[in-house]
Amino acid sequence: MRVGVDVLRGRGFDVLRGRRVALLSHQAALAADGATSAQVLRRALGGGLVALFGPEHGFLGQAGAGEATHTCRHPDWGIPVYSLYGACRKPTPEMLAGVEVVVCDLQDLGVRCYTYLATLRLMLEACAEAGVEVVVTDRPVPLPQVVDGPGLAPGFESFVAPCAVPLVYGMTPGEAARWLAGAGGLAGVRLTVVPMEGWTRADAAWDGGRPAFMPPSPGIRTWEGAATYAALVFTEALPGIDCGRGTNLAFRVLGAPWLRGEAFCARLEGRRLPGAACWPHRYVAVGGAYAGRELDGVRLTVTDPARFRPAGVSLALLEALVEAYGTARVWRHKGVRPAWFDRLYGTDAVRRALLAGEPAARIAAGWAGGSRAFMRARRAALLYA
Repeated sequence: MRVGVDVLRGRGFDVLRGRRVALLSHQAALAADGATSAQVLRRALGGGLVALFGPEHGFLGQAGAGEATHTCRHPDWGIPVYSLYGACRKPTPEMLAGVEVVVCDLQDLGVRCYTYLATLRLMLEACAEAGVEVVVTDRPVPLPQVVDGPGLAPGFESFVAPCAVPLVYGMTPGEAARWLAGAGGLAGVRLTVVPMEGWTRADAAWDGGRPAFMPPSPGIRTWEGAATYAALVFTEALPGIDCGRGTNLAFRVLGAPWLRGEAFCARLEGRRLPGAACWPHRYVAVGGAYAGRELDGVRLTVTDPARFRPAGVSLALLEALVEAYGTARVWRHKGVRPAWFDRLYGTDAVRRALLAGEPAARIAAGWAGGSRAFMRARRAALLYA
């Protein structure tokens, strides 16, 4: 298969030649030869590449979650590298002055609370207002067949909930841009998407037949971590549960000093987690409340990417944790952030239902109607079978 930037290279950069080009990207956006998309465009366009934009974690992908980044100049090329995760999150008219086309090439996850969707939306808005064309060079996402989780409730719009899609929305960046420009309500965007070649929605596993995987953020170390992120993202709001952040198993494990992996996995066996399995896994926490401590934990594995329902699995895990170890250890640990939990899920209904003792399976079943409606609405934006 070929990702969008390689397809564009094969076309001789036909839509960019002779134009002043800016690039929204990061070091995770690799081409087949191992170059970043920025290096590919610089080599092809020379001085025609006039500006760079970086999302959360920075253009170099080194900043931590929530850490502001700053605008600077590229040390070798002398062009501005604008931060879109600091004082400014939407490109200003001054940043786009003299730019004729913005290329967007981000390795995204297809999860609403992963902020690259918000950055893509704001870039499309800014370019529509400035009369600048946008070209999105497409890349795979780990769960392209999956739509799961609550929709965005009124009043919960934020940078981690930028538009009305389910928590896991199953669209590549190119498809998401097409949806935003259509059903998403961004009128007036001059948008071109360069699709991948030789990729289908069934090709969810990272099988080596594409550019090497580069972490798109410090917390997403592996392709499977990208797939399980939405199932364990609740740990960002519930610090009594570690998710392996800082290790190579970030967002693939959960643990705590009081958790017993063997017994907890046995409890989960009766819940029939769709497309997933859990296994006992001991590891040493690197950060958070348990830094430096060996934890008895659980490793989450995706066994069937088409059937996996990460948002539903997250509720099953939380329900089982409360049943086994009590509400206080899960929801009343020092530093718990209920409001952040609600922002991640795009609603307070999930938290309230869990705390009221509503079965996780019933909560997840309540999302089905919204998911079906969204899948109908996104159909026109899809590019791949």
